[in-house]
Amino acid sequence: MSTDTAVLLPPACSDPALSPAAAPASWAEAGTSAYRRISLALFLAGFATFSLLYCVQPLLPLFAADFHIGAATSAMALSLSTGCLAFAILVAGALSENLGRRSLMFASMALAAGLNLAASMTPDWHGLLVARALEGLVLGGVPAVAMAYLAEEIHPAGLGRAMGLYVGGTAFGGMIGRVGMSMLTDLYSWRTALAVVSVVDLLAAIGFLLLLPPSRHFVRRRQFRLAGHFCTWGQQLRHRGLPWLFAIGFLVMGMFVTVYNYAGFRLMQAPFNLSQTAIGLIFSAYLFGIVASSTAGIHADRHGRAPVLLTGIALAALGVLLTLSASVVLVIGGVVLLTIGFFVAHSVASSWVGRLGGQSKGHAASLYLLAYYLGSSVLGASGGWFWEHAGWPAVAAFALLLLALALVAALVLRRRGE
Repeated sequence: MSTDTAVLLPPACSDPALSPAAAPASWAEAGTSAYRRISLALFLAGFATFSLLYCVQPLLPLFAADFHIGAATSAMALSLSTGCLAFAILVAGALSENLGRRSLMFASMALAAGLNLAASMTPDWHGLLVARALEGLVLGGVPAVAMAYLAEEIHPAGLGRAMGLYVGGTAFGGMIGRVGMSMLTDLYSWRTALAVVSVVDLLAAIGFLLLLPPSRHFVRRRQFRLAGHFCTWGQQLRHRGLPWLFAIGFLVMGMFVTVYNYAGFRLMQAPFNLSQTAIGLIFSAYLFGIVASSTAGIHADRHGRAPVLLTGIALAALGVLLTLSASVVLVIGGVVLLTIGFFVAHSVASSWVGRLGGQSKGHAASLYLLAYYLGSSVLGASGGWFWEHAGWPAVAAFALLLLALALVAALVLRRRGE
């Protein structure tokens, strides 16, 4: 089956509010000014989204100490955000069909930066959780819409590379959110660090607005009919390939967040006894994720998505195994490998969803990201139970199980020729 297989909607879904747009007559091609502006703007969007979302991750041990809570409870500062984000993405993807892509993404980034700033000033734990939950809700306007925008505006031959650059922006944002927070926290306090990240991301939102060209191929739906959206989502859930991609996003993101959530707890203990700054610098492994996501997109365009996806899953599994070592060098190597593997898998799966989504790319992207962020929220929080009851070997075993299931899904996709 062709890799461009689309979701074919039956007459029941051909609501006027959801009628498909005409095929684009022109695309932003690699090497053009429009392509560069789009790529840089979406890089900033990815940066802002992930730095805001994951800036609290290195703070989990500090939250546990300051608010006198357990490791799994401290992870709620992240899990609530990603859980609310997961469901907000569904609504945002549908709303973007009526409101437009560019304005919705900018509003989401700016509001999220303001809520993160409010979280830095909140004196009690429950107030902080409320701010973080609201932040997840408003951030839903970025990820699904960004994927749909790229799939609509970028030439198919360069979509993998453009999606890789966007995912690279999420990697850079995730790195700054962790490394910057760790260093600023050691120098000042975690509250000051949160405030600084918020201001930086507000500036990134302004840069995004100035750079991103208006959509050329977006067709605004003049009516919002919920039944039509549900019909489209239902068809995509019955597609031969899309549900397997949704499962892969759920599983690899759950693995990644589980490892990153609780690695800080382990590295602060014997035999490592690392400082907050040292732990944050280890998460500079995100730099490898930036390179890996862009490279994965290029190789997927040239050699096919399934082989690159399987390679990413295998690299992540090897990385998890290395984190079981008592050598800090091998643990760092493991974090680097699993980071590379994760971003390779996510980059390929993201562009694959754009190809299979057909004329309802926003809906397909929103379902993928619903699964992706539910993996972060549900599986990432579940990893705390393994840490509290059996330590790091149990966390690693849980992560490997998730990767084994992702491998099965990838093999099914390859066998079906999607």
